[in-house]
Amino acid sequence: MSGMFVFFGIIILIVFFFIGIYNALVRLRNQVKNAWSQIDVQLKRRHDLIPNLVETAKGYMKHERETLENITKARNLAANAGGTVGDKARAEGALSSAMGSFYVVVENYPDLKADQNFLALQEELTSTENKIAFARQGYNDQVLFYNNKIQMFPSNIVAGMFNFKEEEFFEIEDKSEREAPKVKF
Repeated sequence: MSGMFVFFGIIILIVFFFIGIYNALVRLRNQVKNAWSQIDVQLKRRHDLIPNLVETAKGYMKHERETLENITKARNLAANAGGTVGDKARAEGALSSAMGSFYVVVENYPDLKADQNFLALQEELTSTENKIAFARQGYNDQVLFYNNKIQMFPSNIVAGMFNFKEEEFFEIEDKSEREAPKVKF
């Protein structure tokens, strides 16, 4: 009789152990989603600022139509990028590259560099870029912790049973895109 209580006690402990692991995996998956939403908010802010910056620059940069069109195209692609985190990262990398080209061209327009609206927009964009970098770091930290939990024993057993999948890091593939655009006025 007491052997039966021990057996059921062990079964109950194992069940609670698996429930604890499952709940930890769900919590971590939700933290990854939350971290991604923080990046998404900052990317939206970036996408909203860029058209204002381009409009301000248009009056000064009449001969730089191709540069302005490239930024607009890259912004639209990044804003509408769907699919995986990698797809979004590639689109954002292309936008960063287009912005870098834009800032190089801006150097040729001293009147634009002195425009208060342009300076304010540029400062907001720089601030947003910093927030994106910080949010990306937070996201990647959460993904690392979540992926480690999925891969380590014994939580990998529960992860496999309930189809928890690894998350993708937000990485920039092109090394030249790893650097934030340098802006000098």
